[in-house]
Amino acid sequence: MSKSAVAKRYAIALFELARENDTLVTTREDLTEIKSAWKQDADVQALFDSPKLSLDKKKELIRTVFGSASPAVVNTLQLLVEKKRLHELPAIVEEFSALSNEAQGIAEATVYSTRALTDEERAHISSAFAQEVGKGSLNIHNVVDPSLIGGLRIQIGNRIYDNTLSSKLTRLKRNLIG
Repeated sequence: MSKSAVAKRYAIALFELARENDTLVTTREDLTEIKSAWKQDADVQALFDSPKLSLDKKKELIRTVFGSASPAVVNTLQLLVEKKRLHELPAIVEEFSALSNEAQGIAEATVYSTRALTDEERAHISSAFAQEVGKGSLNIHNVVDPSLIGGLRIQIGNRIYDNTLSSKLTRLKRNLIG
């Protein structure tokens, strides 16, 4: 979670606006795509950091590149450019996602498995473990880790449910050896 008070303020403002307009899901999707593009391409970051590009050109570039996003997201990006706080974008997206998840009763989960999970398996894990943490559903991020040998390790917040073969073998070894 971001420690930036500035990111939190921007995220809360955008969250309130999205909730008023009933666009939480689309706003979150827009922000996630923009964050992904922002992180993947260092040239985009360098372009917006460049003092050679005027403020008006940067705003126009945002309207052009991110024009398909919701107006609230585009306006927020333009405000971030104007206030020279575009570097806060990843933290704002994290804060917004946390607020959105809380409002919708969703928890973030990382599931470690030996192979990619099917949609059916994701749905089953979501329904089973969401009740454990008192949420309606889980937003699952699957990480493939062949070293687990078999089974699943599920991390939801600070809770870890480990039912992997490698951890069972480690416990058995500890019990037998001492």
